[in-house]
This record gives sequence, C-alpha cells and structure tokens, in this order.
Amino acid sequence: MAATIRDVASAAGVSQATVSRALSMPELVRPATRARVESAARRLGYRPNRAARGLITGRTGNLGLIVPDLSNPFFASVVKGVQAAARAADYSVFIADTDEVADAEVDLMRALAKQVDGLILCSPRAPDAELAAVGADSTVVLMNRRVGERPSVIVDNADGMRQAVDHLAALGHRRVAYAAGPRTSWSNDQRERGLRQAAEAGGTELAHVGHFPPQFEGGVAAADLVLASGATAVIAYNDVVALGLLNRLGARGVTVPHGLSVVGCDDIDMSGMSQPALTTVSVPKRSAGRATVGLLLSMLGSDGELGPVHRELPTQLIVRGSTAVAPAPTKGPSR
Repeated sequence: MAATIRDVASAAGVSQATVSRALSMPELVRPATRARVESAARRLGYRPNRAARGLITGRTGNLGLIVPDLSNPFFASVVKGVQAAARAADYSVFIADTDEVADAEVDLMRALAKQVDGLILCSPRAPDAELAAVGADSTVVLMNRRVGERPSVIVDNADGMRQAVDHLAALGHRRVAYAAGPRTSWSNDQRERGLRQAAEAGGTELAHVGHFPPQFEGGVAAADLVLASGATAVIAYNDVVALGLLNRLGARGVTVPHGLSVVGCDDIDMSGMSQPALTTVSVPKRSAGRATVGLLLSMLGSDGELGPVHRELPTQLIVRGSTAVAPAPTKGPSR
C-alpha cells in the first residue's frame, strides 16, 4: 500500500496539516519540524497528491510550452531540455504546436494560461503587441524572442553569424548568399542583422535570397535562386533549410563544397549525418530549454518581485565537410 499523509504525520509526530504545509509551503514551518517531516516522507516513500496540493497552494504543478513546429528537430531538442528541467522541479509540461500560424499561437496562449502556472513561448511569431497583451495576466518567459522588458532567454545570433562569415571569408569567399527564414521570425531578423554587420566589417558581399519556410522544402526552393545570385557560399536560416539546399544542389549536379559551400544554423543531429556533413552554427538548444524553465520557476517563486531578466547564451561554429576553399574565378575566353 502506498504511504498516505496520515502515515507521514504519525511517523513525524505532527498533524496532517503540518505535513501538508511542510511539503507544499516549507517556509511556513520551523526548520526542525520540516526536516522531520521530509525525513519521514522519504523513508516511507510518500509522494504528495498534486491535485490536493493545488487546492492549498493555488498552483497546478504544470507549465505550458508553445512551439512553432514540433516536426523541426530544433524544437524537439528544446522540448527535451524543458521537460528535463521541469521534471527535476516536479512539474509537468503541456506542449502545444502552432504549425507556424501566429493567430493559433495567441489562441493557445489564452487557453493554456488557464491550466498552467507559467508559460514558455519558444520562437513566437505573433506581433509584439499581442504577446504583451496576453502576457499581462500570465507568468510568461520568451525563448528566442525579445519583447520589451519581458523576461527572455535568447542566443547570440549576431556572433554566430560573425563566426560563419569570418570562416567563409578565410576560405576566400567574397560573395555569400543568405537563404532567409520566415518574415515573422525574430531569430531570422537577428541573423540578418548579424550577417550584414559581419559582411560590412569584413568586406564580404552579401546576397539576400528570399524568405522561405523553415523546412526542407524551403531549402529546395532557395537553391536555384542561390545559384543565380553568383554567390560561392550560402548561409541557410537553419539546418533543415540547409539540408533542402544540399538535396536540390545535388539534383542539379552542383558539388558541395567545391562548387558551392553551405552553412546551416542550429546543429540538429541530422546535420552531422548528411553527405557531406554540414558546417553549422551550433545553438545550445537543451541548455536554452533548461535555462528558460529556471527563469520561469524563479519568477513563480518571487511573488512578482523579480525584476526584468534577460539571458543570452553563446553560439559556436562547427566546421564540417560542407565548406571549402572558394572556387577559382572562371576565366574569360582567350584572345
């Protein structure tokens, strides 16, 4: 038989109400009493009833996570980081996928806010004003997005793009294309800014090629335009787009990296499995998920006294086989 709160109370020599307070609101119980209750609970293998605890604390024990597309391996890795950190704090996670639809995002935020203690919005596509309005009545942390002073965890996209541009410039590439992601993506905007700054600083010519869905098909669609741009290298919005580029370039008989160098972003597991293996800007996906949960839980425990908090995580270029020395310029016909 599973141990009950009555068993713990009897073993610790206190009332059931004291056991409940010691395990759900420990700050209200004297340290010696709390230690006695916790010791008895561990010894008996007692686990509190979450529903009953919620009636006392007003907390659900749940966190909400909204992502744009779970089929993208980037977000799957973020989910693992979020779940690991939440589980360690005895929270469950409700996960919702917006399928890259900003309107669905706002509806999901409103619906989930009623069922969870706090929300994590990962790479949200909704306009700033809508995010601010929904977040006004909820405890919300943003990931891969900054909106005013709303607490957030982001990555250093600008430095990641600088590393990519510097790497290509060192290989002799003077004209680099960027296969852009969705117009509504904050990360895309940050990467474009970082690329422009790095290109201007290093004297590299940057060719902006479209806005494409952040999916394999987006890379396939971008490849022909990249080739038409005259660039000798391309940086893709993410690894999934880069894999689509590799596929279409192969179909057109363009060798990578000697015909065209390709750089991705995110360092998903598949980026090291492609042929050739993909050079990419690595983003700490699971670490970002864990950091976001940590920030959210610190807000939940602060009684609203926590000031604006922003955390930025580093990125790192991973050099693999999809980049090489730029091809020599084609010579004109001899006279």
